[in-house]
Amino acid sequence: MKVLITGSNGQVGTCLVKQLQACPKTEILAVDRNELDITSQSDVVKTVNEFKPHIIINAAAHTAVDKAETEVDLSYAINRDGPLYLAQAAENIGAALLHISTDYVFAGDKEGIYSESDTVNPQGVYGTSKLAGEKAVLEACSRAVILRTAWVFGEEGNNFVKTMLSLAEQRDELGIVADQFGGPTYAGDIAAALITIANDIVKQGNSFDHQYGIYHFSGLPHTSWCGFAQTIFDKAVEQKVLDKAPIVKGINTEDYPTPAKRPANSKLDTQKITETFGIQACDWQRALNQLVDYQ
Repeated sequence: MKVLITGSNGQVGTCLVKQLQACPKTEILAVDRNELDITSQSDVVKTVNEFKPHIIINAAAHTAVDKAETEVDLSYAINRDGPLYLAQAAENIGAALLHISTDYVFAGDKEGIYSESDTVNPQGVYGTSKLAGEKAVLEACSRAVILRTAWVFGEEGNNFVKTMLSLAEQRDELGIVADQFGGPTYAGDIAAALITIANDIVKQGNSFDHQYGIYHFSGLPHTSWCGFAQTIFDKAVEQKVLDKAPIVKGINTEDYPTPAKRPANSKLDTQKITETFGIQACDWQRALNQLVDYQ
């Protein structure tokens, strides 16, 4: 299996490279933005045509949610145009494209959990540009899997876990948003899910065709940012990563204004991916058992 990974230095991309390197009979071409600018159609075509991957995994994205509100052109270039060029290139050589998307395609005002068929209604530039990327990929590539995820964290890059551990060293008390709910998702588990799907595509060939489309993958149990933070601190104290946990006070979204609106409800239904591929929802609490690796 030949796999092209874009965004290889990001949270998920780094995990993909590590895990695929341990897979037998797998050839990897891992590129970051310095090695392949996915917003350049000619560069994408050249790289794909030369390497001829069986699978392209697009882990590249403009994920700075607040900056996206002013960096509109950049957001669309990376989140819509780049995926479109990858999808077109994949279609031209008969490759499959696995593309990572986000809970931000939803408004976040639904009661209960979001399934893949629920109405999309992004509330900001980031979500709107990611939704445009989804549509572009599905229209351009007949062998595409969209994996929507949420609240990503891991040992690499900037994320909520690292921020909380850093703030806990500086403050005795923290106010954390308690009225936004979702499923924290470990980057390593996202990578593993994508590799499982990639292997199924290669093994099944044409018989996989009816399984292309959109899937949700995120963590359980669902929690709030406040609950997520408290769990991080409790585990950090247990593991002696922190001497003591700061006091966590729940605050409302309106008490912590941001340029971009966040979904109040990011709870994703992961039943479809479990039924189709046997991939279980991310156990995010287990993924916090080695917090020393996040420092």
